[in-house]
Amino acid sequence: MTRNPFIMVAPNGARRGKADHPALPLTTAEIVETARACKAAGADGLHLHVRDDKGGHSLDPGRYRETLDELARAVPGLRLQITTEAAGIYDVARQLNCLEQLRPGWASIAVRETARDMALAPRVYAACADMGCEVQHILYDTDDVALLKRWQAEGVVRPEQDSVLFVLGRYAVGQTSAPTDLDPFLTALPAVPDWMLCAFGPQEHACLTHAAEKGGNLRVGFENSLLAADGRPHPDNAASVAALCDLLERSTS
Repeated sequence: MTRNPFIMVAPNGARRGKADHPALPLTTAEIVETARACKAAGADGLHLHVRDDKGGHSLDPGRYRETLDELARAVPGLRLQITTEAAGIYDVARQLNCLEQLRPGWASIAVRETARDMALAPRVYAACADMGCEVQHILYDTDDVALLKRWQAEGVVRPEQDSVLFVLGRYAVGQTSAPTDLDPFLTALPAVPDWMLCAFGPQEHACLTHAAEKGGNLRVGFENSLLAADGRPHPDNAASVAALCDLLERSTS
């Protein structure tokens, strides 16, 4: 590796709960505590999901604002990104409303979700450009890459909105991603200037180390994998971040 990758922790996601891992953070206080520990372990940023009173996935701007404010006070210097993930709950109109009401500095947007409403898709990216919100496009496969390239050519996506996250794998029992799963993405989008990787399954850290060697940034944490390479659960998100940082350091020594 020629540089230190940016490391973002994704500590909870939209679907997992305490039954999946007791250290998975759901409340604002738990997310803040996790953010502190992950920053100390080596994380540079945090990918934020907030939950409703029953622990369900939420895009409520008020909940987001409260948590972002608490994080900004508790962990200054940690870059904060919100998700607009639909998770089978929200339509594009609700996703756009969240962006317009919250006006975040950084948001992840899945191109396949935005494509559900082509009347609103241009407004999503225009709104982000107008408010100065950095966009990270979530790409699950090379079909998503093709869609993004078409939107870039058509002007739906603005030229400066060129950051992407490649996703290896899905939520599935026994899901295992492999480092070589990255190759089709880089072949389909060889000149991408700003890319990040996340990976499901116990080979998460191996996939991330491979991405770092290729010049990518990294997203790690319980949203994507609870397990270490030996199949045992990480004690918490900070332990996963620390293990990844140790692996990266050893790979360059």
